[in-house]
Amino acid sequence: MTLKTTLIDAEELAALPVDAVLIVDCRFELMAPGTGQRDTGKGERDYREGHIPGAVYASLDTDLSDLSRQSQGLGRHPLPLETAFAQVLSRWGWRPDLQVVCYDAAGGSLAAARLWWLLRLAGARGVAVLDGGYPAWVAAGLPVEQGEVTRVSRPVELHFDRERYLTDLAEAPGRLLLDARAAPRYRGEVEPIDRVGGHVPGALNRPFADNLAADGRFKPAATLREEFLAVLGTHAPDEVVHMCGSGVTACHNLLAMEHAGLPGSRLYAPSWSGWVSDVSRPVATGDLPG
Repeated sequence: MTLKTTLIDAEELAALPVDAVLIVDCRFELMAPGTGQRDTGKGERDYREGHIPGAVYASLDTDLSDLSRQSQGLGRHPLPLETAFAQVLSRWGWRPDLQVVCYDAAGGSLAAARLWWLLRLAGARGVAVLDGGYPAWVAAGLPVEQGEVTRVSRPVELHFDRERYLTDLAEAPGRLLLDARAAPRYRGEVEPIDRVGGHVPGALNRPFADNLAADGRFKPAATLREEFLAVLGTHAPDEVVHMCGSGVTACHNLLAMEHAGLPGSRLYAPSWSGWVSDVSRPVATGDLPG
């Protein structure tokens, strides 16, 4: 079986042997609809009410982040420690030869891309995001199941590739910084979550939503390549550093570039929430000149 490394569609996933794939439901709500308040349990409730058969559940807050490290200036969703992430994978019974498929409620726009990137950070290759997310699976008329899934655990040891991310922008002089947040937040016109709106001086804006077509699936690889190259200008992909609000949706841009054949970019893990945790750091607003 050829392992998928960026995207997989619903029909391809349905055709995989059940013993050769680990499916992870990453649905998560940053804000409860209509309330403006966090509802960290909605994604898990949705999972229990219906999910792809065999899927385990991953919480952005507890499995894909370490919120105890927020006070260290590492942003709202600090990366988990290697040991903690290894325990998560152990609980899921992960092994290197498995095809991992991550999905959320859209086209990988929140936690699914984050899990994809964390697994790549840990050296896994056979990991893909379900194109179109859970809605694409349901729209295809494929079966769903309720309740929780447990898998037989197995020992996991891993190490993160420290070259794939930054915790300090000073680590990457000459880099091109791409901000994945929506344009109004980048410009500082609104800021629903963090201390202040705006962007890191010099950062360009590439909203992650621009990676998706109207049907919620990723644009064709050739289209994404053309769009990203237009933003990159003279910069090579390995000179690009991605950021967002807390290091989550930036992974969507990392995934899109990889799918477009432009590998090698990195993540500024603390992202905007980490940057503005230090009040002495400069904040830019509006669009970049020119």
